[in-house]
Amino acid sequence: QVQLVESGGGLVQPGGSLRLSCAASGTFLTVYAMGWYRQAPGKQRDMVALITGGGRSTYAESVKGRFTISRDNDKNTVYLQMDSLNPEDTAVYYCYVERIMVPGPQFEYELWGRGTQVTVSS
Repeated sequence: QVQLVESGGGLVQPGGSLRLSCAASGTFLTVYAMGWYRQAPGKQRDMVALITGGGRSTYAESVKGRFTISRDNDKNTVYLQMDSLNPEDTAVYYCYVERIMVPGPQFEYELWGRGTQVTVSS
């Protein structure tokens, strides 16, 4: 069974930075696109950033120029460097894997982590 384990959330002041990490663990062969979504209280879950296995990235307009997504394929880990944080970035951030190949081979789709809280407040 594949699991996504997030770390790096917390409380930060406006203008500050945080770095989120998410590692895929378990038995699998290949991890395809990975990324991050976030959900603020009372709002829907929205895409923040995605990155393909080849390193091509996509960002939500609201985080462009402030957030940077990267991945280490050897460690099956995706990172989200968040700079110039503001209170509107406060949310639970969820790690996301679009597709993963497991032994069989077969595919599993749309895996989610349990979420990590990011709070931006003075």
